[in-house]
Amino acid sequence: MTQGNEAPAALKDASPDIEEGPRPNAQSYWVGLGSAIVLTIASFAVAVTHGVWTPSLPVLLAVLAIAQMGVHLVFFLHVSSSPDSTNTILALAFGIFVVALVVFGTIIIMANLDAHAVPMEELMRMQR
Repeated sequence: MTQGNEAPAALKDASPDIEEGPRPNAQSYWVGLGSAIVLTIASFAVAVTHGVWTPSLPVLLAVLAIAQMGVHLVFFLHVSSSPDSTNTILALAFGIFVVALVVFGTIIIMANLDAHAVPMEELMRMQR
C-alpha cells in the first residue's frame, strides 16, 4: 500500500530507459535569442553597407548563417555532444541528408530538363 500522497508504482509515468538531463533555464533561451538577433542584424548590416570587400560578401553571409544555425541547434534544440543526445544528433544528420538529397536531386533533374528542352523558337515553329 502507498502511504500519504505517493502514487502506486503502476501509476507512475516514468520510463526506465529515459533519463532526464538538466532542464534549460530561461537565461539560456534569452542568450540564444540575443545571439540570434545579433547575428540577424549583422547579416542585414553586412548585406546593406559597403564595409566589406564585395567578393567576400557571400562567404561572410554563409559564415553568419552557419553561426546562426549553430545558435539555434545549441540554445533552442538543445543539441550537444553529450552521450545522451546521440539520437538527436543522428536524427539531425538524417534530416540534413534527406534535405540535401532532395535539393541536389532537384538541381540535377532541372539541369537535365534544361539541357534537353526544346528551344522556344523551335517550339513556336512546331505549333504553327
